[in-house]
Amino acid sequence: MKNNYFKYIKISLLSVLFIGISACKSDEDDFTFNGLEESYSIDRFKVLSIPTNVSANMTWSINDSVISQNSELEFISPTVDTYPLTLKIEKNGNVQTYSSKIIVNHEAGNYSRYISKVLDFKPAVGQFINEIPEYENGNTSAAMIQKANDYLVGGNSSMVTLGGYGGYVVFGFDHTIPNRNGRDFKVLGNAFFANGSTDRAGSCEPGIIMVAYDKNKNGKPDDNEWYEIAGSEYFKTTTTKDYTIKYFKPNNNKVPVPGNELWQTDVEYIKWEDNKGNSGFKTKNTFHSQSYYPLWLSDQSYGFSGTKLQDNFHDQSGSGTYWVGKSYDFGYADNAPNNDEASNIDISWAVDRNGKYVKLPGVDFVKVYTGVNQEAGWLGEVSTEVAGAYDLHLN
Repeated sequence: MKNNYFKYIKISLLSVLFIGISACKSDEDDFTFNGLEESYSIDRFKVLSIPTNVSANMTWSINDSVISQNSELEFISPTVDTYPLTLKIEKNGNVQTYSSKIIVNHEAGNYSRYISKVLDFKPAVGQFINEIPEYENGNTSAAMIQKANDYLVGGNSSMVTLGGYGGYVVFGFDHTIPNRNGRDFKVLGNAFFANGSTDRAGSCEPGIIMVAYDKNKNGKPDDNEWYEIAGSEYFKTTTTKDYTIKYFKPNNNKVPVPGNELWQTDVEYIKWEDNKGNSGFKTKNTFHSQSYYPLWLSDQSYGFSGTKLQDNFHDQSGSGTYWVGKSYDFGYADNAPNNDEASNIDISWAVDRNGKYVKLPGVDFVKVYTGVNQEAGWLGEVSTEVAGAYDLHLN
């Protein structure tokens, strides 16, 4: 292009100006980088950030293995060690190489592999609501979050129910769970496979998992983008994105409408409607007589939005006596027994709002919400239960 330009246009003041402008542009394109420090020091399970503020082709390597191609390196390791670091910057044919090392130290104390704090808890309606955890007269939302915290923090955790579709719990750890090769953390539930099951079915109530990285280090998931763990069903046409549901507070003075089955106390108990034109009722059964609507919520209705999974329970008996929930392959909470690989989660499965995979150095916060909107006969609503979580990289 440049040769043709000078072939057909005489040298003139215009061409001189063109050359001058091109030279200035070339100068501007040259990058200035002051280099890496001789070494960097960070505790294990903490993220070391090394910004360059350079717009160019970047290659960060350790022992000839590329670990990042971003302008800013975010490095984390669960192992005490010294890592030789190499940075190569390439721009306009100009290549610069820099060397350093990262020294990973053991933290002053000892991190816990388990949940360290529950940050939010808002279940949907369900037969175990106000029981797990137990609501006491006068409890506020803050009090119920604290109760969920008491249930889930530490290695001796018990269980909370999230109710029907959308009900959620948000929790965090005292360190960043690193995004390593393979699966990184486990979410505990109460799922099980039926005796003799050959198709991984039994009682599986899958919950969607969201993750967030505390980039600003303020200990809150306030300004972090939540990323969804794209489980086995995420990209299937049977999965509904941008699903919204609303539950309406029941009228305690309404006359119950019994169903045809003895266990159906009120088949028009709690009304719900969604953004897909569907509506219905959550049934009250004879096994739980307390309110299924969270008593600490004063609003006459409340709702949730997210990804909805296809119904996974079916009446295997054909007569309504034996309902079975099939486990999805991977990527969900309360979807497989706690000793099963399917209850382990890989941070690399995280996607953004557009379904594009993201590369996170690790995660600090996890959100779990019930992913199915289904009634399973006398078993009641499909409701995800969470019984704890822990980092697979920390013993």
